[in-house]
Parts: sequence; C-alpha cells; structure tokens
Amino acid sequence: MSSSFVVACVGKPSAGKSSFLNAVTDATAKVGNFPFTTIEPNQGIAYYPLDCPCVQHGVSGRCKPRYGWCTDGRRFVPVRLLDVAGLVPGASEGRGLGNRFLDDLRHADVLIHVVDASGTTDDNGRETKGYDPVGDIQWLRGEVEAWVYGNLERRWPSIVRRHVATKSAAVDTLHAQLGGYGTTRDIVQRAVDTLVRTEAVTGRDDLVQWDLDDLRVFVGVFLDQRFPTIVALNKIDMPDADKNIAAILKRYRRQANTVLRDGVSEENIVLTSALSECFLRRMAKQQYIEYTTGADDFASKDDDPSLTQLKDLDEKARRRLGNIRDLVLFRYGSTGVQDVIVRAVEALGFVPVFPVKNVTNFGASSGDSSSAAFQDCVLVRPGTTVREFARKLHNQLDVNYAGAETIGNIQLAEDDVIIAGKNNVIKIATAPA
Repeated sequence: MSSSFVVACVGKPSAGKSSFLNAVTDATAKVGNFPFTTIEPNQGIAYYPLDCPCVQHGVSGRCKPRYGWCTDGRRFVPVRLLDVAGLVPGASEGRGLGNRFLDDLRHADVLIHVVDASGTTDDNGRETKGYDPVGDIQWLRGEVEAWVYGNLERRWPSIVRRHVATKSAAVDTLHAQLGGYGTTRDIVQRAVDTLVRTEAVTGRDDLVQWDLDDLRVFVGVFLDQRFPTIVALNKIDMPDADKNIAAILKRYRRQANTVLRDGVSEENIVLTSALSECFLRRMAKQQYIEYTTGADDFASKDDDPSLTQLKDLDEKARRRLGNIRDLVLFRYGSTGVQDVIVRAVEALGFVPVFPVKNVTNFGASSGDSSSAAFQDCVLVRPGTTVREFARKLHNQLDVNYAGAETIGNIQLAEDDVIIAGKNNVIKIATAPA
C-alpha cells in the first residue's frame, strides 16, 4: 500500500535513462550505447522521501513501515517507475519502435525526461560531439504533441459539429475526446482555464471559434497538465555539460502568466549523474564507503581511519571516487537522482496519508500500544476526500463506511479534503457487515 500512480522515465536511446533507473531502483535494465537498448518497458520501485509523523508523536521506535522504510523520522515511500523504451524522432509516424512506446505513456502520471547534458549523443542516440541537448527536449515534446494533435486534427470538424449539436460545455467535449490518454475532467478543466487566463487562443473556450492553430496550442497546454515533465540533465560531470546546462536553464526560465515552453520550466530541471550514483551505491554495498543516496559526500577509510569496518580502496577506485567527489558532489551538492523523484512526486502535488486503527497509539490494532505504528503510507492526489480515500484503500471500507477521525479524536466529514499536517493521519470506522 503506497501509491497507484506511475512515473515514466523517457528519452532517446543512450541518454542514460536505463542507468538512471538502475540508480534509483533495484531493477536492472540493459545499459548500452546503441539504439533500442530497452526493448521491453522495465519497471522498478523508486522511493520518495518525506517526514514521517512518528518523530512528532514520539513513536519512532515502533515505526515499522509495511513497505519502504523509516530512518530517524525520514520515511521512504515506494513509487512505481517505468523505463519506457527509447524513442527516436518520427516515432509518432511509426519510425523506430513507433507508437507502441508513445502508447506506454498513457499509463504514466508524470514523465522524467533523461537528457544527455554533455551533447555526446545525437538525436538517434549515436555517439557524436557538440550536439545541442535542447533538441532532445523539443523533439520528445514534439513527438507526444504530434501524437495527440494528429488524433484530434483528423476529426476536428466532426468534433465541433457534435459539440454544437449537443450544446456541450467545451470541457466536456474535449474530455470525451481525450479520455483515451488516461485523463480526467479536472485535467482538461485546468488546461482550458490556462488558455483563458493566458489568452493563448483567440477563441478562449469557444471551440467553434478555434482554428487548427488554436487546437495545437490547446494540445500543448493539455500536455503540460496531463504529463508534467521533470527534465533530468544527466552526465553533468562530462566536458561541455556546463555550457549546455547554462543555456538550457536560461531558455526555460519562465515568464509570469505564460504557457510553458516545450512543456518545461526551470524549476523542473534537475542536474544528475546517474552513473556516479550507481557507482557510489555499489561501493557502499560492497563496504568500501559509507554513503546515503541524496548525501553531499561519502566517507572511506582514507577519509577516516577509524572506519575499520570498511575495506581498503585500490588506486583505480580511489581515483574514480575522487572525481565523483570533485565533479559531482562538491560541485552540485548530490548526484541529483533522488531530487528527480522528489520533484516528480511534488509536481503532482500528492499528499501522504497514514491510515491507522487507533489515533492515539497509531498502531495497526485498536488497543495494543506496543504494536507497530504508522505501518502504511499512501500518496493520494490533491483534493482527495476522506470517503474517496476509504474507497481507495478497499471497496469494503467504502461499502461499510461509518465515519472517520484524525489525531485528537477529531471527527472528519466524508467530504473533508485531506491536507498534509492537518488531517492526514486517519482512522476509518466501519459498520458491521
């Protein structure tokens, strides 16, 4: 029990997306510098860190997550991650492995686009020099946009005719056409609201006045809402990465009250070195260093001779660790891979909820104060109500729902919206079947 949403890791072949997946999960994807490295989508579990209420309520010694773990009040909640096989320009027209991989995106709630910041792979994933990574951001967005726009454009005249005949609201007409992309009415509503607020189309929300250019603008704004995208600028420790990073951050600096450029904003760009993270984790697992994902440094026996439990480093490992420390950790503060997961979850505004059987001892049983506390944490969409949460946990909790309460034995209405830090520790009561 953790979350039901999916984070999709996308990008061109050889950008480092399989290495990124390996860096944040226990999955093992094939890694190679050639097109179509990933043939089948690889799934894994990443972990989203958050503050656990166990410390605040003095039960950290009893905090035993059913999934993930909790260390000193820092909770790591499982998140499903999907590595979608390599896309190439023209995929929306069937090139490469074609629409099959665009289709995989329908199952995702947020995208992580891994981009080679070093400019050493071209748009097809082949080794080169001097390639502009901005092109990768543009073509991936272009492929997804062409996929959605193409499906709407072919039927647009008939869509408008039906819209007029049924006297439907614009949101309802658009939602009916976009349901196949795993969207909700709320997402379409937000897209339409953005068009109206930014005056991005001449017809505002009147579909009859839209021409095909307006339709294309709408598709772009819809994709911003449906597939929020985190750009993981990877290979930051390689030559030429610095100048490319600076250019990208400058390009995607967002102006107030405007639509996103290429679906990207500066705050959703994260600098990463997936291979550095993989190496650090491997060295820690083999007991050559002490290292925690997300940390700004590691410790070896060279750094602290009192760490006698660690093994001695050979010269090759010592040199590589030194490079990672100088070019990645000291320069950027971390390898960035955990920051990408955090940014992906927070882009959706998900709220952590802790279902318990008792709001006094926070245990899994009603009266046992020694039982495990805060065993479960579920990430839910913003705006989720108490009753909707009960339904999400189990259908029978919804069928036999008899009320809910939070800390302090405060009764919750079934239509109360769950808010972190206010009412996100919840006991649900049920009536006898």
